[in-house]
Amino acid sequence: MACAVALPLAVASAGQVGDGGGRAAVRTSDSVRPSAPEDAKAPSVDPTRSSRLLLGLGLATAARCGPELTSPDGIEAQTCVLTQGEQTWARTYYRNATGGALDSVLSLMAPGGRTVQMRCAVGAEDEPASCETPRKRTQGELDGYSAVAEFAARAGSGPLLLRAGSNSSAPTGS
Repeated sequence: MACAVALPLAVASAGQVGDGGGRAAVRTSDSVRPSAPEDAKAPSVDPTRSSRLLLGLGLATAARCGPELTSPDGIEAQTCVLTQGEQTWARTYYRNATGGALDSVLSLMAPGGRTVQMRCAVGAEDEPASCETPRKRTQGELDGYSAVAEFAARAGSGPLLLRAGSNSSAPTGS
């Protein structure tokens, strides 16, 4: 079950395709050297450019995620704060094995008390899915951002089933 939640995260951290140069890089023992360009008009890879650029893949997406959590009722979730370029947003990956539809609220808390919330209808299907807030311009330090997703029975007719946060620490056993 961990693969179902972790796989979307690996895809999310790859960034967007098509933003960047037309050259690939080949890593040698201690250096990166560009391979031959595919097109003479394509821009060259400049190793002094921002480290946020992936070679040929566009801007990298940084993810800060809390632990994967599972409730006794059957909801699994992991919540992350994502940053790409000058944009920051929250995303929660979840799987609903409760057998019923749920409501979810995903909150992105930014420095200075700013908060963005997204309500997500969680279907009764037992398939991995995700929900995310709109992307907003990053303001302040990235450490000041956190996200929390809360899952409950539909229309407030039941208790909170799971709360998953981006800054949560993994439970420790004693």
